[in-house]
Amino acid sequence: MTMPQGHIAHLGYAELHTTDLDATVWFFENILGMVETRRVDGMSFLRAYDDYEECSIIAKQADAAGVGRTALRATSEQALEERVVAIQAAGRDGRWEDGIAGRGRTFVTTDPDGHEIALYYDTVWYEAPEHLAAGLKNQPAAKPNRGIGVRRFDHINYLAADPAANADWHIDVLGARATEQIRLDDGRVAAKWMTFSSKSYDVVYTEDWTGGRGRLHHLAFATDTREEILRAADLCLDQGVRIETGPHKHAIQQTFFLYVFEPGGNRIEMCNPLTRMVLAPDWPVVTWTQTERLRGQAWGLGTIETFHTHGTPPLEGQDPQTYRPTGMLGKRPSGDARR
Repeated sequence: MTMPQGHIAHLGYAELHTTDLDATVWFFENILGMVETRRVDGMSFLRAYDDYEECSIIAKQADAAGVGRTALRATSEQALEERVVAIQAAGRDGRWEDGIAGRGRTFVTTDPDGHEIALYYDTVWYEAPEHLAAGLKNQPAAKPNRGIGVRRFDHINYLAADPAANADWHIDVLGARATEQIRLDDGRVAAKWMTFSSKSYDVVYTEDWTGGRGRLHHLAFATDTREEILRAADLCLDQGVRIETGPHKHAIQQTFFLYVFEPGGNRIEMCNPLTRMVLAPDWPVVTWTQTERLRGQAWGLGTIETFHTHGTPPLEGQDPQTYRPTGMLGKRPSGDARR
């Protein structure tokens, strides 16, 4: 069996659970500028303009916010088969399923924390309808004429009881590379950033201070420039989307960011990491100490308390005002968001 690095190409899609599907779709379309390609059985299939597949987000009506499946595309059929053998050898249960949203057969398993992870290779390339066709043949669809026009689903940050164990599983079994981490004074790894490609990160595990398992910290979407993030802050302010923190710049990974809560309850990051790549094959993991993290973000902004305490599904007794809209979304009640 070959070494696992290079066997996973990129994030394929994430399944996002929402308590208000219409309002969540409104957010993705009118704030992020994504397009709903279809809706079926309480699921909305959403894509960014530079996605080459049908969707990168599947928003799903549910009783509680959170993340369902995260799918990763393998680099070949052989790579898929070898990663399945490695998953089973590592003692993780799994099953083969028919793929969804144009994907072929898919192997579904879980990470050590209980997050559902799926691997696939076969996929259908997106063909834009005439009204969404791009002016350049090397772009899957035209840039949107609303919202900020995010380019892609960039990364996912999971909350986990043990970030190190989950990160090791991604590294040893799936072939991810660690790029940065936080190590506390007692030696614990509180967070770890990993990549499957030359991007600085695709998957992050952050310690869940509640001791919970299987929860979501946030999904992140990449913009072309920082200016779109500034525009997003104004759009969210005007449209009643609750802003958590930012715009500002992270020290870790140097990402320019804005964090908001979409109306279904999940934390969403709009980020601009496009110019930073990790090209060195022998990149040393950058370790941040507890003291260094207490200094806050790159330009001195303190880390907001909810960043450590809020995840989805929310805990019993967690204040829903943390993420509820500050006003009427789109100047309409959320149930009427698409009418």
